[in-house]
Amino acid sequence: MTIQEQTILITGAGGWLGSLLPARIVQREPQTAFSFILADIVEPKPAKGLAAKVICKKADLSEEASLDELFNTEFGKPDVIYSMHGIMSLGSEENWDLGMKVNLDSTRSLLEKARASRNSQGGPIKVVFTSSVATYGGPLPHVVLPSTPCQPEGAYGTAKLMGEYLITEYTRRGFIEGISVKLPTIVPRPGVPSRATSAFVSGIVREPLNGVEAICPVGSSIDDPVLKKLEVWVAKPSTTLENLARAKNVVTDSANKITRWSRSVQLPGFTVSILEIIEALRSVRGDEAVNLIKFEHDDTCQRIVSSWPREFDNSYALDLGFTVDQDGFTGAIKEYMDAHC
Repeated sequence: MTIQEQTILITGAGGWLGSLLPARIVQREPQTAFSFILADIVEPKPAKGLAAKVICKKADLSEEASLDELFNTEFGKPDVIYSMHGIMSLGSEENWDLGMKVNLDSTRSLLEKARASRNSQGGPIKVVFTSSVATYGGPLPHVVLPSTPCQPEGAYGTAKLMGEYLITEYTRRGFIEGISVKLPTIVPRPGVPSRATSAFVSGIVREPLNGVEAICPVGSSIDDPVLKKLEVWVAKPSTTLENLARAKNVVTDSANKITRWSRSVQLPGFTVSILEIIEALRSVRGDEAVNLIKFEHDDTCQRIVSSWPREFDNSYALDLGFTVDQDGFTGAIKEYMDAHC
């Protein structure tokens, strides 16, 4: 059997998803000898037991010298780039300039560096850009289609949408082979809450499962009608990791199926209301867990989350080769409990 080699650069590799992605990629493609360049503003640590070569770099992507270093390691130029760095939604609202610098300006700089390089086979570098449902806003149809216009209502979504446009344009010009994948809200996330507006969706499950109080910033009580009205588009961590690992191959394997006018794909997920999340928690851990959820209404949080779409047509993403959860939110809770409780 011929062993293939592939070098992958992951920016934002110190984050939760970025830290887990290398192992998932290696697991999916045991016939490939991978070399990973893991970069973040704080030097990331490789997963224990990762069957691959790894270089970890502390890198500020707004600095030319840092970018130069990432493209000139002992592994050579990357064959694939996962652009996963960013300032999350609440952080981008609180510090607009920093959000634009990290989420947009450094993305353009990274793409320019990829444009000036070639992969080990002499072709354009593959780029997987992680985007968000925050690119949507304004009046939306009940079910969002790939053709539905994006009208973000926050700094994070605006920067991500501009990044998507760059991926499409750089691919059209032949500078890269790119795809933008809009991530669902990934729940439940382990660890400490992030600066994402949607972080509470994980928090109201994760904290009670660990016997800790959680703050729900939408609604004033468990009986507030807004909990039933407010819905979010979610996916399990394992499913999202699988789809991210697949994305680098979708770029070429499904090239004839990706629309010419946009390289953006909404990753599959399912719709759940905040009340349904709480009731799923109750079904698994009872009233004792639900009683640990405390309600502290936050206008900014509710406004941003309310602007996001609640349901997408999964058919385009599934046709490209991505996958979707089959066991609902209770399955997501049980997956978290199996791994962390």
